[in-house]
Amino acid sequence: MKNVTSLTRRTLALSSAAVLVASLVAAPLQAQAQSRKTSVTLGMILEPTSLDPTMAPAAAIGEVVHYNILEGLTKINVDGSISPLLAESWKMDADGKAYTFKLRKGVKFSDGSPFDSAAVKFSFERAKDAKSTNKAKGAVFNNITHISTPDAHTVVLVLTNPDGNFLFRMGENTAVILHPDSAANAATKPVGTGPYKLDNWAKGSAITLSKWDGFRDANAIKVKKVTFRFINDSAAQVAALLAGDIDGMPRFQSPQSLQQFQKDKRFMVEMGSTAGKGIMTINNRKKPFDDVRVRRALSHAVDKKTFIDGVFEGLAKPIGSHMAPTDAGYVELSNTYAYDPEKAKALLKEAGVQTPLNVTLTLPPPPYARKGGEILAAQLAKVGIVAKIENVEWAQWLGGTFKGNFDLTVINHVEPLDYMAYANPQYYWGYDSKAFRDLAAKHAATTGAKERTQLFGDMQRMIAKDAVNVFLFNATNTAVYRKGLKGLWSSSPIFANDMSAVSWQ
Repeated sequence: MKNVTSLTRRTLALSSAAVLVASLVAAPLQAQAQSRKTSVTLGMILEPTSLDPTMAPAAAIGEVVHYNILEGLTKINVDGSISPLLAESWKMDADGKAYTFKLRKGVKFSDGSPFDSAAVKFSFERAKDAKSTNKAKGAVFNNITHISTPDAHTVVLVLTNPDGNFLFRMGENTAVILHPDSAANAATKPVGTGPYKLDNWAKGSAITLSKWDGFRDANAIKVKKVTFRFINDSAAQVAALLAGDIDGMPRFQSPQSLQQFQKDKRFMVEMGSTAGKGIMTINNRKKPFDDVRVRRALSHAVDKKTFIDGVFEGLAKPIGSHMAPTDAGYVELSNTYAYDPEKAKALLKEAGVQTPLNVTLTLPPPPYARKGGEILAAQLAKVGIVAKIENVEWAQWLGGTFKGNFDLTVINHVEPLDYMAYANPQYYWGYDSKAFRDLAAKHAATTGAKERTQLFGDMQRMIAKDAVNVFLFNATNTAVYRKGLKGLWSSSPIFANDMSAVSWQ
């Protein structure tokens, strides 16, 4: 009996200790699970250089602020459709040159200022100002001839030429509405009408947003705190996901690791479409690239399949002009310049280029650029072009390469319908073609759907024929995130992380 009692006491003591240990282990896990119910941490590849998408070109800005802090008249949804946002309705005149927007009432900026037609007028006049650096200035805002505000909740926009994509343009981050009193500080302290406010920007590390309780539909916002962590190394992205340091990577760029996450029951993997056009950009202003034969030689020197297999494990489509397969009116031109090193050599010789030709290939941080650049350099070497690789940070790329100081570079242009950049000779690749500008102007002035489609195809073919850039890929959007997280976009019609519909199950 004594032995039984001793055993029982010993068993009870061990059981109590086990319960205590279990509770100590469970406590932080429960706390972590509870915090996950109201907060989300997402990984981003690039850190934005500014938080004002109306004045700076980086797509990473929209990933943080668009639809979260700053909003526009319309909203582009995950499937590319358009719905009302700050405008509750609109009407287009029969000639397609005038739009009347009825604004949503009762909306405020997060500093307490009222949202009204005056804020819209200010924002758009600022975007088309002579000193504006808005990347949509030429394609969108310079086409707005007149802005009138009949009352506080009505805006009338009159266009010089009809634009069949105008409502889509009003949903891009270049068209978000800022208040006159806070617009000057939007680069570091953006104030908008969206559901979140900027909480903290730890440069080089993360940006944190907090839910704004004064939002017009605050009860619908389930996530109270959103953190965007900057992780451009693909291996570090994988490690952060596995360690639970981040809850998701909306634009995951380690295709070699996808199977690992597809087999892991803790994660979800979704694949969707993007509007991206991955290109090896050519500086058309520089010799010998000002000769179309040299640019065509570059195109023949590149094996797109090898590039896509090596960088994306095949999860991308080859393209042949500056349009994405998801664009209405897309023309398949990916075989315009078949991989043909001998043809490339012949074109270089015909253009009088002495080989080896030494060039610099400038690569920004994204994995597709750094890894893809190595592949491109090896392919170019086979035709006598020696590409010296120069790795730069994103700010350096924007401050130098994007200003036209480069030979070749690799970049994924993710903005949808940005083909009008080819009508701007001052754009960083320096394509100066009156024929293209005339064609683009004719397309803009045309209202007939059939003729517009034909002209849109002609523009694509002209860009391809002139080999303005080496058109490489349209990447698949791959999102990896923790199970239970709902509402993240699986596709990227624009670069945004709309957190308003995100929640934990």
